[in-house]
Amino acid sequence: MKALEQKYNWSEWRKFPDPRKGEYLIAPFGYGVYQLKNSKINEFTLFGSGNNLAYRMSSLLPKPFGQGTRRNEEKREYVLNNIEKIEYRTVAFTSEKEMKDCERELR
Repeated sequence: MKALEQKYNWSEWRKFPDPRKGEYLIAPFGYGVYQLKNSKINEFTLFGSGNNLAYRMSSLLPKPFGQGTRRNEEKREYVLNNIEKIEYRTVAFTSEKEMKDCERELR
């Protein structure tokens, strides 16, 4: 994981926004990768990518708060139920290939 820290220009860790409180998500509008962690136990919980990362990350919450399609409702519920402990960071890319390479390295 240390190599990924140095290789990519990650944002700082931010508290995941709670839409019930009108909070904002800060994420790339284009290609990007995200990581989520539970800050209470300091454990990575989810990661992913999207051609419009801001929109993709909005699918991390269940409806009516989240948008888009995501087939794992349990993950969406986990994020909402633990939202006070969830932090995220992102990294932006200018090409789909760079984005997919980073996502592969996270696996």
